[in-house]
Amino acid sequence: MEKIRVVGGSPLEGTVRISGAKNASLPDLCAALLTDEPVVLTNVPEVRDIRTMGRVLSALGATVEFRVGGTVEVRTSDITSIEAPYDLVKTMRASVLVLGPLLAREGRARVSLPGGCAIGDRPINLHLQALTKMGAEIAVEHGYVEARADRLRGAEISFETVSVTGTENLMMAAALAEGETVIGNAACEPEVSDLAALLVAMGARVEGAGTSTVRVSGVEHLGGARHQVIPDRIETGTYIAACAIAGGEIEIQRCVPGHLRAVIEKLRQTGVRIEEGPGNLRVRAPRQLQPSDIRTLPHPGFPTDMQAQYMALMTQASGTTTVTETIFENRFMHVAELERMGADIRVDGRTAVIKGSTPLSGAQVMATDLRASACLVLAGLAARGETVVDRVYHLDRGYYRIDEKLRGLGADIERLT
Repeated sequence: MEKIRVVGGSPLEGTVRISGAKNASLPDLCAALLTDEPVVLTNVPEVRDIRTMGRVLSALGATVEFRVGGTVEVRTSDITSIEAPYDLVKTMRASVLVLGPLLAREGRARVSLPGGCAIGDRPINLHLQALTKMGAEIAVEHGYVEARADRLRGAEISFETVSVTGTENLMMAAALAEGETVIGNAACEPEVSDLAALLVAMGARVEGAGTSTVRVSGVEHLGGARHQVIPDRIETGTYIAACAIAGGEIEIQRCVPGHLRAVIEKLRQTGVRIEEGPGNLRVRAPRQLQPSDIRTLPHPGFPTDMQAQYMALMTQASGTTTVTETIFENRFMHVAELERMGADIRVDGRTAVIKGSTPLSGAQVMATDLRASACLVLAGLAARGETVVDRVYHLDRGYYRIDEKLRGLGADIERLT
């Protein structure tokens, strides 16, 4: 099992390029199930979750071709199976995104209940209730969701809580449904807008993506398309935090600053200097980080996927910081590992209080989920001595060659096999 070794104390300097967004690429890949014509995606990150989704689609009969440089072509002229099996779905929750398009196109779907990071309860009941309103007959048996519908019908749906994958699943299902579907309390994340742009390029009629109300007017047929995936906003935020905790000055290229406005503004409050360009950021670490409280919220609020990295950063701030996690109830598992490195953190329910200006020392630590693994790498950049992060397969699910990118910025980091 691979590990990552980090020796702290090296400030970062240079340029890093951001990869395509994993969380946009996954629904985009699933959208290819809606047509029998080829769908070509560019700027797709070459990370583990993308390969897993490729295997899920292949199990359904799709031909998935990965090309050098982040291009993926999906052809689903023939769907040979309606089942997304447990052995594949158990490793990645986003696999549930095949449910909506498969049901819309084939009238049937059998999808294993999903797995993925153990960061809390993320039920798919919102997806199932919405599809039922659209005329689907759904049963959950033997660990599988089994759904049937001759043809889905448009409906008015209002989510009880904001769900990104729920919004995406419904948008894809509604694209081939009869009539108009209105999705209320929809997720506003940039990844939802990216999926909408692909669906429109395929011939769908989608309005309001990026707002809390999305309207989809169903059509009889969708065609192929070529689409460029947006840059990864969480990777962008992670490299801003890396520079802030390690020290130095870097340029981040091929990013969209507007996609992480809350992160940029919050990090500026901690003293980080950030200059914005049309597709790049210049980041300079402060002499002393200042504490600033955060509360995770759906977009455009502070993203839960940046909470762990921000917590690592605040261990080095000159005071006390409060972090409140409102999205997932079990997303503080990285706290115990940070404490092994010397952090002073007190957790009470969904709130963590971090006492800053605490020297960190290198230690052997274990990643528990994707963003926690990035948090531990960042802590290692600031720690005295050597940090070894175990279970880095979590890291590889969502970050493309993060060790190589950080080494290119001057970090003392390597991958151990």
